[in-house]
Amino acid sequence: MAKRIIAQARGKGSGTYRVRRRAFRFKLKYPSKLEGEGTVVKLQDSAAHTAPLAKIVFNGEAFFMPAFEGMIEGQKIKFGGSEIKEGNIIILGNIPVKTKIYNVESHPGDGGVFIKTAGSSAIVSRIFGKYIYVLMPSKKEKKFNPNCRAVIGVIAGAGRLDKPFMKAGTKYHLKKAKGKLWPRTSAVKMNVIDHPFGSGRGKRPKSKIAKRNAPPGTRVGHVRPSRTGRKKR
Repeated sequence: MAKRIIAQARGKGSGTYRVRRRAFRFKLKYPSKLEGEGTVVKLQDSAAHTAPLAKIVFNGEAFFMPAFEGMIEGQKIKFGGSEIKEGNIIILGNIPVKTKIYNVESHPGDGGVFIKTAGSSAIVSRIFGKYIYVLMPSKKEKKFNPNCRAVIGVIAGAGRLDKPFMKAGTKYHLKKAKGKLWPRTSAVKMNVIDHPFGSGRGKRPKSKIAKRNAPPGTRVGHVRPSRTGRKKR
């Protein structure tokens, strides 16, 4: 009996190629109405996130966000206002230029979308017209609504990539916890029954662009563009 090739198995989405649902049991979102002061009650790890998470209690409700460098349990965090202190959640319109921020909302009230990776942060670059421009970790500027919220500071967990993987098993278990396929093998190094590009005869794939109507087992390589050529006006 034949078995599915890796491209088919990943497309089907079995437990081998999907992250565990339990890993994402913590939702990183701000409450819709956030004014006053909250308390950091617990710092904890999460398999789905690279940074440690902070559980914050506010008006009897709890929410989670990435912890900043130097955060401690029992610490007080202010919401709203204009006090520039690490951990405070403030709208971008009240944050001065050259301040480091993270967990920035894409639209006011969406709960935080950008910059959640360990050790990362963005910088408020400039104010131009009705928008706030933020210098992202990719060194590109992005404009935001002044009413979008963000956290002051830098996310904890920097240096997580500095320690090398001394054993292949260590990396295997890390990738497995995050639902990643590892180790990865080049398609041209596979057997012909395992991949359309596989075989020992030639190291050049037959076609790097997948056919538009190809079935899942053969839809490998580059995605075919929806159109080509110059656009007619």
